[in-house]
Amino acid sequence: MTERLTRAGLDRAVEALRAGGLVAMPTETVYGLAADATDPAAIAQIFAIKGRPVDHPLIVHLADADDLASWAPDASDSARQLAATCWPGPLTIIVPRSERLPASVSGGRPTVGLRVPAHPLARELIRSAGVPLAAPSANRFGAVSPTTAAHVHDDLGDLVDVVLDGGACPVGVESTIVDTTVEPPQVLRSGAVTTDEIATILDAPLAPASGPSRASGMLASHYAPACEVRIVDSADDAHALAAGTPGSRVLDLAADVARYARDLYTELRRADDDGVSMLIAVLPAPEGIGLAVTDRLTKAAAPR
Repeated sequence: MTERLTRAGLDRAVEALRAGGLVAMPTETVYGLAADATDPAAIAQIFAIKGRPVDHPLIVHLADADDLASWAPDASDSARQLAATCWPGPLTIIVPRSERLPASVSGGRPTVGLRVPAHPLARELIRSAGVPLAAPSANRFGAVSPTTAAHVHDDLGDLVDVVLDGGACPVGVESTIVDTTVEPPQVLRSGAVTTDEIATILDAPLAPASGPSRASGMLASHYAPACEVRIVDSADDAHALAAGTPGSRVLDLAADVARYARDLYTELRRADDDGVSMLIAVLPAPEGIGLAVTDRLTKAAAPR
């Protein structure tokens, strides 16, 4: 069922979580498929419903930045500094996993990604539930992430106990992920909080991502619609390709990169709904959240 922003809807969502069920919750980035992060059976449901490999870690959502000390007592100074500066907000911090969280939530790894979402409904849900919530995107694994409650229904139907409708997500792409368990820290996924901003907060350089896949969004192919996605550098290139490709469509929001991020997943879904054979996407400038848009488009265009 879909619940609007009412106390009754929130209460039903909390009841579902406490019973080991699943709730789709809005965040500022994308909608998450939330379950009690301390309950291995509930975590297993997330993996099963999404069709997600069990070794692919989930992000755990906290209600407040002050909760970091309780759920990551061994977090580094860098992690604490980033949490104090960027939370609530679209930044996930990889820290040593506390024994209070089951190994399954992080795919068996000794680390876990934690974040405090900026959406008020998400934070109220976490506070009311009284436990952290594991919440990957509320869609099938590898497919386009949902940024509205309708997207969740399209992907998961009645498999979710409650869908909380908080409107369209204002950021539109997943959180930045920074691994603070390595030195220097590594940005594993780009998002609205940029590498330059993180380096400024820490007053230290960051290293490029290296090593095995250990966070959401690190796979080569992800965020993919059914149609083919082709990426080009300019509008001229896009329209030239489209002229010789029947059934294609050009996606060019590069002039407004914040809108590009906010509307990207809706446009990918719309292409499938409209039967587009090839979506030709113009890359934005490689700066700010444009790096996140480029990352998502590159993965959507990768061989599947």
